[in-house]
Amino acid sequence: MHCPFCHAEDTQVIDTRTSEEGDITRRRRRCSHCDKRFTTYERIELAMPVIVKKNGSRTEFESSKLRGSLMLALRKRPVSADAVDAALQRIEEKLRSSGEREILSGQIGELVMRELKRLDKIAYIRFASVYRSFEDIAEFRDAINEVDLDPKAAKNSDKH
Repeated sequence: MHCPFCHAEDTQVIDTRTSEEGDITRRRRRCSHCDKRFTTYERIELAMPVIVKKNGSRTEFESSKLRGSLMLALRKRPVSADAVDAALQRIEEKLRSSGEREILSGQIGELVMRELKRLDKIAYIRFASVYRSFEDIAEFRDAINEVDLDPKAAKNSDKH
C-alpha cells in the first residue's frame, strides 16, 4: 500500500479491526518513510456479471431494467411491493453467486419466469408470451397447462 502523504511503498499495518457486521476490515497503517499514519478499509466487491444479449452484444447489468420487466408483467396484479423486491433480490443473488463474469440474457429471462411463476400465474403467462414469442393459441395453452400442473405455483398464487 502506497503512503498517501509521501507515496512511499513501504507501509506497515499496526492495527486491524473487523466491523460488527463482519463485512469491512479497517486497517491502521504507518509509513516507514515519513512515519505518518493512515487508515484503509477493505470491502468485499461482488460484481454482477455482464449480460450477453442474443445478438452477441454485451451490456452492464441494470437492476432497474429487471424491475421494469417484472413490473410490466405484474401490472394491475395483486402482488405486493415486498414480494417483488424479494423476487428481485433472489434473482440478483443467483446472478452474483454464480461466479460467472458473463451471463446470457436468456438465463436471466428464465430466472424471471421462475420468479413470476411463484408470484402470479397471469404475470407469468404475460411475460412468457413475450419472452418466448408465442405465435399461436397452442403455445398459450401449453404455458397455461404448465402453470396449472405446477403445485408450487398454485400454492403461491393462492396467497395473494
